[in-house]
Order: sequence, then C-alpha cells, then structure tokens
Amino acid sequence: MEKEEEEVKEGFVLVARKGCFGLPTACPSCLPVYLYLRFANVDFDLRFNLVHPDSDQIPYVENGDYVAYNNEKGGVIESLKEDGIVDLDSGLPSHTIPDWLSMKAMISTWLSDAVMYELWVGSDGSAARKIYFSDLPWPIGKILHLKQTYTVRQMLSITTANAERREEEIYRKATIAYEAVSTRLGEQNFLFENRPTSLDAVFLGHSLFALQVLPDASVLQSKLMEHNNLVRYCEKHKIEVLEAGSSSSSVPSSSFNPSSPSMPKRGTPSSWSTKSKNKPKKEKTEEEKTFRKRSKYFLATQLVAVVLFLSLLTGGTDDEDAEGNDDVFS
Repeated sequence: MEKEEEEVKEGFVLVARKGCFGLPTACPSCLPVYLYLRFANVDFDLRFNLVHPDSDQIPYVENGDYVAYNNEKGGVIESLKEDGIVDLDSGLPSHTIPDWLSMKAMISTWLSDAVMYELWVGSDGSAARKIYFSDLPWPIGKILHLKQTYTVRQMLSITTANAERREEEIYRKATIAYEAVSTRLGEQNFLFENRPTSLDAVFLGHSLFALQVLPDASVLQSKLMEHNNLVRYCEKHKIEVLEAGSSSSSVPSSSFNPSSPSMPKRGTPSSWSTKSKNKPKKEKTEEEKTFRKRSKYFLATQLVAVVLFLSLLTGGTDDEDAEGNDDVFS
C-alpha cells in the first residue's frame, strides 16, 4: 500500500508565479501551495508561468493526467485533499474541528483581504508589478495592473466615499485575526496537534509574504510583528522548510530542475521559467515555434481586451460615482 502511495506522488509539478523577495514564489496564492507540498514531504518540480500573470488557474499542481487548479473546488489545497492525493488534515481529532474551521475562516478571509488591500490598493504597487507583470511588455503590464487594481477595489467594496472607513475595517479584522492565531499558537511549533496541517501552510505563506514582500511602512506587517510568537513561528519554519538542506530538515527540498515542460491538461498554454543549469542550444522544434506564435497572439489579444475593458470602465465609473473618482487606480 505504501509502495503504491509513493508511486502516486512521483512526478508532481507545481506551476506558480515567479520567485522574488527571497521567496521561491512571491505570489500570495502560490506560496501556501508550495509550503503545503513541502510540509507533506512531497517531491515536486517548481515551474513559473510568465505569460498568463492574470490567470485564475494559477497556481496549479500536475501529476501525470491529474491537474488541481486554483479556480476549482475551492483551490489547489482543497482539491488535493478532496481527491485523496495529499491530505495533511486527515486524522484531526473531532474536538479540534470547530476551532480549526474558525481559524481557517479568519486567515482565508480577513488576512487574505488585508494582503490584497496592501498589495493592490494601499501601496505604490511596485511589489505587485514585480511579482505579476515585470516579464510582460510595459504597456500590457501597466494596463493589466490597473485592471487588477480596479477588480480588487470592487472585491473589497472600496469606493472614494468609503475608502477610509473600509481601510480601518480591514485592519481591525486583521488585528483580531492575528490576536486569535497568536493565542492559538502559544509556544507550539504548529497551530494544531503539534503537526503541520493545511492551516499552517496557509498562515505561514501569509506571514512570509507580509514580512518579506510588503514594504517596511506596511501597517499589516507592523501588526504581525507585534506578536513575537508569530514572528518566531515564521522564522523557524522559514529556515526548516525553505532554507535548510535535507540533512537538517525532515522536509525534503523540492527540485528546481524539472523535466521538459508539459501543457496543463485542461487549461490554457503556459510558459515556464525554471531554475536549471545552462544547456547547449538546440534547434527549435515545430511545436516550440507554434507555441511562441500563440504566446505572441495571446499578448496581442490581451492588449485589445484590456483596452476595451478600460473603455467600458470609464463609462461605467462616470455613472456609478457622480462625484468623480479620478484616483480609482491610485
């Protein structure tokens, strides 16, 4: 039985947004999935999609014909659990489930909203540009950035009239969430039952992002750093999961030298950048030439789409906010 389980977990590939800020992937949605696989002792290849930064399918995990997408079944981690592929939460005692669910709700909503606010609305946007759009031509990256900023403002129900009140509410909820997580953690190494669960992967991903990606002036970062045990928790697992070699950690290092890229089984074409050794140049195959042509076509169609979007947005904004909302993307 164990042998079969080992065979199932061979060939895992995590497709994510690129790494920067000292993190293997700096995307706040991708990092928890990366940590989840590491906590689960799954060997996997990490590949970067640089062509579709706004795709809601990213991150996704492949293993043979199996694919778990971010926009299906509540996300990659929930898909892996539901499909019986990788489940860190199995076996949790029943008496811990109510607290576990309550903690999960706070982290996945209140803290997630706070990160989205600071990344797209409450900052100069430089971190978001570096993570999502720095590999795209400037005009397309700029327009996609503006489009995403507008989308986040709508998602968080932020308007010119209520911006200050919504900011206070977002930070108030984040403060409550940090206090609850800090109380739950105490001096333990993990949040529940002294072992890693998906909740640890999600909160650790959030914390690493807040500490390493958000600027020093970040309100969210300062609120997290008020809790010494949360900072220690973050630093401890950062060393053990992300930095330590196999000799000093029970969690194996992932492979950054993947085999030849394959296409997602039910998704759009992807372009992967991997950390691999230099290889001698070889003549491009017809498939690679076709893929490059499709990538260029995608960029052109994206540009047309966002231009149309902004045209519609301008008219819609005038009707929606008669007082004027010139700084909606600032």
